[in-house]
Amino acid sequence: MTINIEDEIQIRIPGTDLEDLAHKIAEAALDYEGCPYEAELSLLLTGNTEIRRINREYRNIDRATDVLSFPMLEYDSPSDFSWAEAEVQDCFNPETGELLLGDIIISMEKMREQAKKYGHSEKREFAFLITHSMLHLFGYDHMEPDEAKEMENRQEAILHSLNILR
Repeated sequence: MTINIEDEIQIRIPGTDLEDLAHKIAEAALDYEGCPYEAELSLLLTGNTEIRRINREYRNIDRATDVLSFPMLEYDSPSDFSWAEAEVQDCFNPETGELLLGDIIISMEKMREQAKKYGHSEKREFAFLITHSMLHLFGYDHMEPDEAKEMENRQEAILHSLNILR
């Protein structure tokens, strides 16, 4: 698993190696969803100003948000990786052979705000945002109540498998 991390803001969680945690969560999500490939993604850690700019530019929503996901793949159904090998040139990094999942952008300022608001640790909030975004990269969404419930159940199962609890 390759995670290309760019850290623009340098907000740290005391006692937590963010890169190591991101790798553990991404690997757990890949395993939970049964991805048969090694994978690659990009992770940008930024602040509210930059995520607001990106949100405005790509989604026409002029406000800061906690996390944005930009999947590289389109699925017939979430986590259905069966078609990927037929599209090798579009789906895999030609140098590493890893499946290109997409980009995750996290506002570390919003992560900190939400951890305080929800009364849990920053580590748990960061882990939740990575998990949530990984599911988006696998084709899940939460626009409808049944989709939201499915994502919630998967998020909790992945976090629970790593003993990252509320």
